[in-house]
Amino acid sequence: MKLTLRAFAALLGYPSAELQEHIGEVEESIRSERQLTRADRRRLEPLLEGFRTADLLDLQSAYSELFDRSRSLSLHLFEHVHGDSRERGQAMIDLGEQYLASGFFLDSGELPDFVPVFLEYASCLPLNDAREMLGQPAHVFVALAERLDKRGSPYAGLFHGLVSLAGCKPDAGAVAGVDQNTPATDPEDIDQEWEEAPVSFSAGSAHDMGGPTGVVAKIRASNRPVNREQKA
Repeated sequence: MKLTLRAFAALLGYPSAELQEHIGEVEESIRSERQLTRADRRRLEPLLEGFRTADLLDLQSAYSELFDRSRSLSLHLFEHVHGDSRERGQAMIDLGEQYLASGFFLDSGELPDFVPVFLEYASCLPLNDAREMLGQPAHVFVALAERLDKRGSPYAGLFHGLVSLAGCKPDAGAVAGVDQNTPATDPEDIDQEWEEAPVSFSAGSAHDMGGPTGVVAKIRASNRPVNREQKA
């Protein structure tokens, strides 16, 4: 599952020329592990085809419109789990400490609940532990898959795939809880709502680590012996 999770982390990052150049390698890493069903692989094909053929600026614009400008599609897990409650900050600290306790540390300014970071961490765990880790936010993955399906976005396939990899069926109540924290429809004044907490993208931010060489390099390195004290 290691290669598949790292490929998903790359695909959920900000589209880059390098990711486009190596999309065949990313696709092969998914195919070679055979962790996904045929149906799940078919769901991914539109996204992969987009990376193969679409203009990079169009890919980047679509990504930003979905994930940067839409709270309902935020790629930060605790946005959907805790909303704006105080529990969100503590959950962030706990997750970061879990990474450290496992011998992994973040080398960027990105938050530990950013989905690509979370998937990179899970990819370094033994198979059963990785499935258990994915199962914890599986209700968030289900909600995001449904929301992306409604928008006709090819990114939906990634979240359907994550639910399959988790190997569990989240309960309807947990999925409904996501709607309480981040309603499926964004408010009209989404820009004003987020104005109080501006996001700045600097070196090591989401847009630097997403489609990035870093993740592509980690996919390549997966066939080499893994040093436990590595970066997530």
